[in-house]
Order: sequence, then structure tokens, then C-alpha cells
Amino acid sequence: MGLVDDNKNKEKEAPQESDGEGGGGARVGAINTSDDSSFYTTDQDDDNEDENTLHLGPQRTLKEQLEKDKDDESLRKWKEQLLGSVDINNIGEKLDPEVKFLSVAIVSPERPDIVLSIPEDGKPQGLWFTLKEGSHYRLKFSFQVGNNIVSGLRYTNTVWKSGLRVFSTKDMIGTFSPEQEPYTHEMPEETAPSGFMARGSYTAKSKFIDDDNKCHLEINYTFDIRKDWSSKD
Repeated sequence: MGLVDDNKNKEKEAPQESDGEGGGGARVGAINTSDDSSFYTTDQDDDNEDENTLHLGPQRTLKEQLEKDKDDESLRKWKEQLLGSVDINNIGEKLDPEVKFLSVAIVSPERPDIVLSIPEDGKPQGLWFTLKEGSHYRLKFSFQVGNNIVSGLRYTNTVWKSGLRVFSTKDMIGTFSPEQEPYTHEMPEETAPSGFMARGSYTAKSKFIDDDNKCHLEINYTFDIRKDWSSKD
């Protein structure tokens, strides 16, 4: 846990929803479809990610996609606008996109940002962070995309207290082309629950899944809700 080093020159914001065709660059249009989040008891099954999945045609590497219809001037320009500054010589020939999550920050107007590194195995040791009860906060993820376009990347999060599922959410992050520089994406604002019954320790599982139902990262962690950000009461 530490303070954020907000180097905006090295990180690029993930795209937000657009009303038109502009924006271009290296961003593939992303749609955020999230609900207001608060802790609640739920029996919803969040592991049925196979349901309602759209199965598309055969995948192609990014180079194959660029070579396809290369003699069609309009399609070539559209692909160039879609991919922006992607260095085609450095994307390789792999079919599957590679998404590497670098860090998650807890952003709140009440305090400096808390930046948490994400272990490669997705299992932070011990207590990962503490939230102040009733606080307003957002999660900000930093990640890199390589090899190919990742389509429909979404975030799911499920929280338990004393073995009871108390919170579940799903949010769309977007679609991204491969770039060497990291993307950043802020989740919708959430409000931590408050009161005697809300304080205590929680376990949680977060997943990042794309349209092909590939899980790029699963994080299993514990956190506390206390009277203050660093309180033990």
C-alpha cells in the first residue's frame, strides 16, 4: 500500500462511451454499463459467465486482420483509425490478446490515492486494504494490452462476510487495441457501508473476463471496513 504516482504522461485513460464516430486514435470504443453499487445480500450466481455469450466467427491475429482486405482503401483507412499508433512490427503473431494488470488504486476525495500492486498469481497476502465506513471511492485499474485486440473486457466482483454473500457487481470496461503504454480505467463510484454491523473483515473475488469468456485475471483477497482508513476499531 502506498501513495499514487500519477504520471499521466505514461498512462492513457481507457475510452469512455462516445455518441459518434470521432475519438479515433488507438482506442476501440468502450461502453460502460454499470449500476450504482452498495453492499447487499444476494443469491445471484456470478459464475455463469457462459450464459448469453455471443460466439463469433474464427479469430485472426492482428496482422491477419490488417492483411485481410488490404486492397480496400476505405477498410484500410478504417483499420488505421481504429488501431491508431499501434506498432504492427511489435505485436507478434499470437492469436490471443494478452492483458496484464499492473495495479489498482483506491481513489477517494477524503485522502490521497492508495495504490496496490497486483501479484501475478492474483492472491495478495494478508489484509489487502482498509476502507473507511461510509466513504465514497472509486477503483482505478492500470493495465497493458498486447498481441491482439481484447474485446468486451468486463469486471466482476463478489464480496462475502462471515460466509454470506453481501455484494455483487458487473461492469463493462471496454475494448482495447494493443499498446506499449498502459491504459487506465476508473470504475463507477461506490459507497462503503457504515454502522456497527458493516464494520469488520470481508473476503472478495474479482475477475476480468473478455467476450471470448477468457479470464485474464482473478484476484482473491481480504479487506476491512473500519471507522477510519487506518482504524483498528
